[in-house]
Amino acid sequence: MTITDIKKLIANDESRVLELKKSTGELVKAMQTLCAFLNSDGGWLFFGITPKLEILGQNVTDNTQREIAHEITKIEPAIKLPLEIVEVPERPCNFVIGIHVEAAKFGDAPYTYDGRAYYKVESTTVQMPRAMFEERLRRSNPTRFAWESQTPDFLRLEDLDERQIRNTVTYGINKGRMPASSASEDTMTLLDKFAMVENGKIKNAAAALFTKRPQDYPQFLLRMARFRGKEKRDFIDNMRVNGNFFELLDAGLAFLFKHLNQSGVVKGLRREEQLEIPFEALREALTNALCHRQLDSPSGSVGIAVFDDRVEIENAGHLPNELTVETIKLPHRSYPQNPIIANALYMTAYLESWGTGVSRMVDACKAAGVPEPTYGTDGLFVWITFKRPNLDTYSDTNLDTNLDTNLDTNSDTNSDTNTPLNITDKCNTSHNQHINSDTYSVSNLDTNLDTNSDGRLLLSDRQKEVLRYCIFPRSSKEILEHIGVISHQKNRERFINTLVDAGLLDRTQPDSPNSPNQRYVIKRK
Repeated sequence: MTITDIKKLIANDESRVLELKKSTGELVKAMQTLCAFLNSDGGWLFFGITPKLEILGQNVTDNTQREIAHEITKIEPAIKLPLEIVEVPERPCNFVIGIHVEAAKFGDAPYTYDGRAYYKVESTTVQMPRAMFEERLRRSNPTRFAWESQTPDFLRLEDLDERQIRNTVTYGINKGRMPASSASEDTMTLLDKFAMVENGKIKNAAAALFTKRPQDYPQFLLRMARFRGKEKRDFIDNMRVNGNFFELLDAGLAFLFKHLNQSGVVKGLRREEQLEIPFEALREALTNALCHRQLDSPSGSVGIAVFDDRVEIENAGHLPNELTVETIKLPHRSYPQNPIIANALYMTAYLESWGTGVSRMVDACKAAGVPEPTYGTDGLFVWITFKRPNLDTYSDTNLDTNLDTNLDTNSDTNSDTNTPLNITDKCNTSHNQHINSDTYSVSNLDTNLDTNSDGRLLLSDRQKEVLRYCIFPRSSKEILEHIGVISHQKNRERFINTLVDAGLLDRTQPDSPNSPNQRYVIKRK
């Protein structure tokens, strides 16, 4: 470097990437600026030049260089910063000292000087806010600093839903993602397999998936709304649910079933779902939102908004730095925000191969003849939008937002009216012309269920509630308790086995119908 080079660099005065100091007498402030450069866009620091761009230089001795080197050792992480020492021709024995640093890269750990972090705001050096510092720490070492990896002292095994853990493991075994021996292992061993235990302490990731105390975590929130029209103005339905991952996924899918139009056709013994937006696409989108949300913030919630023309699913967080709203639909590797949670969901078959979810949603929408979803982000939230088919809007005067039914829990045979199957029948709509498409042709089906004069399958209110409830695997006891009847063989036959025979429910253990671990789940493609 020559004095000519220095004159070119300082020609535009001090800026975000240039700092001028008259002498090393301002060494502490100069090191704060150097730290800010390291955390921002890089830059040049010069000693021996005044703010008025006068190149005066200064006397530089071995002691001067040792002082600078000593102050540089206070910068962490440790970094080597060579000095450029250039004599000022007009002032013999006076030198300009220059130090250059490169711009920070995404994923770099934040630098500190003397225990404090600094960054640049335009040409001003300021102390880095704590939230920014912590976010950069997390990005630099996600495994160590991520919320899901932390082991809070208050989290105990009894705070987790062990039945949900067992059900989830069973589902993973049946899908071939976990060995059969997992069924006999104790709960802590299973959590350890999910990488959710460290030194005998349970990680936050386990709470996100299995907690029984969601009230302790404000970020475990799902916001759901059905808006009238195309704007967020008038509510037709508005709900907020706190829960663990599985509870929120269950609630979110039930809300979508309630407010979207659905029909189905039984072909032979196979039931094909025909939601107006493909169920598998909505389920994947909601699973992704719950899995990849930013969990370290109390406001890290997930939202579902249903409009007349679209469905939006959003989560707190940001897209990976490697992806944009345009490139996310292209083939790409997986960049999970919460890799421990994502891995556990993969092992238990709730997530497919990482990096393929978006393409499968696009394919499902194309196969159903609906527009492929689009993505958006503002740096704080990420959302996916599904366009709805051109259908009549909901009438708020006809909408019943109460999902509960009035059941006599002391009776085996209380009134249970048979009506054509419509998963969203609790959400009465004004487009009556579509209701007949929500029935099922059973001309070739051997079943004990009733049919109407047109050969369409008739289900009672309780049987339809069973289908709504069995979005996730449920035991017969859970199902009968949910619909409000006693656990009796007659009720199991009427409300469960008939739906299995009709091809509407699947057994999780089809080869062992009487297994004590048997669960039932709605049949999907």
